[in-house]
Amino acid sequence: MVRAKPHRPPALWDERWSTPAAAAREHQGIRIITHNIRYAATDRDEHERPWKERCPRIVNELLYHTRFLDGSSLTTPSHAPPSAGFICLQECLHTQLNDILSALNRTSETQHSNTGLPSGPIWAHIGVGRDDGKTVGEYSPILYPTQVFELLHFENTWLSPTPDKPSKGWDAGSIRILTTGVFAHKRTGRRLAVFNTHLDNEGTESRAKSVPIILEVIERATKEWAVHDSLDFLLAGDFNSDPDGEAYKALVASGSVVDVHDAVPKHARYGDEGTFTGFHAGGGRDQGIGRIDFVWVGPKNRVSAFNGLKTARDSWTIEGYSTLPNVFDDGVFCSDHRAVVADVVSWSK
Repeated sequence: MVRAKPHRPPALWDERWSTPAAAAREHQGIRIITHNIRYAATDRDEHERPWKERCPRIVNELLYHTRFLDGSSLTTPSHAPPSAGFICLQECLHTQLNDILSALNRTSETQHSNTGLPSGPIWAHIGVGRDDGKTVGEYSPILYPTQVFELLHFENTWLSPTPDKPSKGWDAGSIRILTTGVFAHKRTGRRLAVFNTHLDNEGTESRAKSVPIILEVIERATKEWAVHDSLDFLLAGDFNSDPDGEAYKALVASGSVVDVHDAVPKHARYGDEGTFTGFHAGGGRDQGIGRIDFVWVGPKNRVSAFNGLKTARDSWTIEGYSTLPNVFDDGVFCSDHRAVVADVVSWSK
């Protein structure tokens, strides 16, 4: 009797990887959510509900879309590829940030930082109130899972001619800020940088002149905190500039970043196109006004094409893009913006 030879599975392979060896490179799935949550206004728009009504909707949105990405799940196998989430918010007042962090940490018995905000045990934040560099004014915070990432460095940069102190720039209607964080994954040690901002809605010159400041900070921080080469990074925020606007075009022209939306073909994206909607009456369906909220990934020369061949130099693959609904059957808008969600994979070099 002739015994059949045991079947040996082929080397791990995917059409996006150029070699079987590339498939063995350690990788980390990252979901980044950016959402302008609308500040807790007392003088509200016609169909805008108070923050106390909108807050549970925002919190449940964030909890749902980061449920297995915060390091707290007991069901995640230890051998699974490490995955994590970052949350970037805009128009977030101190009281709103406190409400969100307290809810994400799922306990009132939270550890507090010197700003009086929860700093764990699951989620913490970096960022300051833009008006005084402490707690006054809107934050553009980055929320990160403390059980997954170690914070190595953070800084705040004002988008003005005096970026090291609270200040309004050029024709801006408001003070604007960039929040920078450098993180190390606790299991792999791999570093990456995350940037979050909110450009001015009134000042054309302010938006145009803010982009070079952002790019300068990205270049400096990603080099200063790199172990070998420059760090991979994510940039998110409300840019108050649609793809035909000056700020968007300047970022594209820099050759430094890739818009995740544009990297994912239309048939593979989920959700509506517009990210700013306003507070429109009519209940369960609203019409998008424009796409002004973005997630960018960089450096551009390390990003592989969507479903394309992955080379040894690539450190990013882009897996998905979506915009989330901001109103349901009850007609209550959680915000006048939709959240943007980008799924990417960071690969070791």
